[in-house]
Amino acid sequence: MQKLARTSTYATLLILLSGLLAACSAPEETAADASSDAPAYNTHLDVQQIMALVLEPASDILWDSGGWVLDAAGYEELYPTTDEGWDYVRAQAAIVVESGNMLALPGRAEDNDAWMIYAEGLSSAGVLAMEAAAAQNEEDFFQAGAQLYSVCTACHQAYNPDINNRFDNED
Repeated sequence: MQKLARTSTYATLLILLSGLLAACSAPEETAADASSDAPAYNTHLDVQQIMALVLEPASDILWDSGGWVLDAAGYEELYPTTDEGWDYVRAQAAIVVESGNMLALPGRAEDNDAWMIYAEGLSSAGVLAMEAAAAQNEEDFFQAGAQLYSVCTACHQAYNPDINNRFDNED
């Protein structure tokens, strides 16, 4: 009988110790738990909306603020002439940088190949424009605009070739 009581006590201690160890150990991560840890991005705007409402207006401001125009009225430089003007185009360049990031988000990226290269190129051109605007360097600002144009044109050729042809039909 004493042997049975000792065995029962050991069994009870073993069960208590197992329960205590189980309670103190880290819970196993399930697939549902792992997905809840992933960041949630609000991708309510689709790619066309980002282009039309965010990227295109900012890009147009950059392109309209760099270079020069020579026409019947004469020669006109387009670069900002005040600190506030340069600050404004720098802010627009920051929008271009972040547009590249927005286009790379899950739910917007068309693929993980060329699309991501173009998105990074967009951000890189925006950074160059920001740096040039901060330094008020006209040549570097112009070159950043040219790089931005190259990235946009290449991406449109790959993913939306009709957009490059929309100007061909205008008379």
